[in-house]
Amino acid sequence: MIPTTRKLALAGFAAIVLCSSAATAQAETGHASWYKMGKVTASGERFNPNGLTAAHRTLPFGTKVKVKNLRNGKSVVVRINDRGPFIRGRMIDLAMGAARKIGLTETGTAKVQIQILN
Repeated sequence: MIPTTRKLALAGFAAIVLCSSAATAQAETGHASWYKMGKVTASGERFNPNGLTAAHRTLPFGTKVKVKNLRNGKSVVVRINDRGPFIRGRMIDLAMGAARKIGLTETGTAKVQIQILN
């Protein structure tokens, strides 16, 4: 029998690697951007531009993710509550509050490492 995560990987979907409780999930690198406009998120909650939230194309709403700016080493934990980014080559879109914590507002985009926490 093939484990569920392996089935998803074989089907072409990004799969979360299941680890023992002592280990953490695998980290991925990619580009992040930030946004401050919007009224309602895809999860249905009111958008807070100063919040520690983010948009991701596939992660379930409520997933907590540690985002580390590889340029300066700063990191922040965000909760996924929206969908996006919709620009090719970007992996995650941070609310302005989260972007400010890791120094992303000055540059607009940055190479980051994301690690799923739950």
